[in-house]
Amino acid sequence: MGTARMNTVKPWNSHRYTVVDVEGNGQRPPDLVEIAIVPIENGTVGEPRSWLVNPPRPITLMARRFHRIGDEEVAAASTVAEVADEIRKDLDDAVFVAHNAHVDLDVVTRSLPGFSPIEVVDTLKAARRLAPGQVSYKLGNLVDAFGLAEGIAPDLRPHRAAYDAIVCARLLVHLATSHSDPGLTLLGLLGKEEPDDPAPALF
Repeated sequence: MGTARMNTVKPWNSHRYTVVDVEGNGQRPPDLVEIAIVPIENGTVGEPRSWLVNPPRPITLMARRFHRIGDEEVAAASTVAEVADEIRKDLDDAVFVAHNAHVDLDVVTRSLPGFSPIEVVDTLKAARRLAPGQVSYKLGNLVDAFGLAEGIAPDLRPHRAAYDAIVCARLLVHLATSHSDPGLTLLGLLGKEEPDDPAPALF
């Protein structure tokens, strides 16, 4: 499915979203170490799926300090090629969502050659536009500002993919449902202007 065929003027919650967070190995460019995907369907946040990945290069000390995943944790994990089909099934035909999305999308597209999302929502950009006046738009600050961590399992923690994907998904729903326009569309989340007279779809 291509982006030109998406009806982006439909209500935001009529689309299926996959909220993604990745953790890398600190190399340049980073290799995938962990990925989590949280679905949003009919405006409801689903359960996360996550994969640890054994990268082709070692995890740097700086990356390990950040996400606390070391080479020993991923030594027995699958390579990205071995789990690529599973990951693609969750990503295909859904709007790709992430906080500061270009970072996660870069890792995903390099890890899954040929993958191209039908549309991308960056919750960092959306939050700046739909929730003005915040002290900081880092994901952790927005989680605290909007109380997005409530009820998350205690074994999940910030800077691990599952936790960050869950709170990012909750952030998207918060931004969409707390907006003054009850008819917010996908275009509204993207920050694009609604067309006055949308052209008919060409088949």
